[in-house]
Amino acid sequence: MPLFMDIHSLGDGVTMDAVAQAHQADLATQGPHGVSYLRYWVDEDRGQIFCLVEAPDAEAAHTVHRDAHGLVADSIYEVREGA
Repeated sequence: MPLFMDIHSLGDGVTMDAVAQAHQADLATQGPHGVSYLRYWVDEDRGQIFCLVEAPDAEAAHTVHRDAHGLVADSIYEVREGA
């Protein structure tokens, strides 16, 4: 399954707690789309969120975020994990 990293640039007000809630909404929504949100990172100072997701394609990952909470990514990149 392809692996993607998405980037959200939301500006001021991004908190770990709010992102944790959004991540839970992703987990509750992802199944029917064949998507698995794996991890996320938050830079509160810069208002950025980074999500690692397995998905059939970038559009499926985008759809989960849109349907779960509306916080769609600014960019989604297909990535491969290295050691």
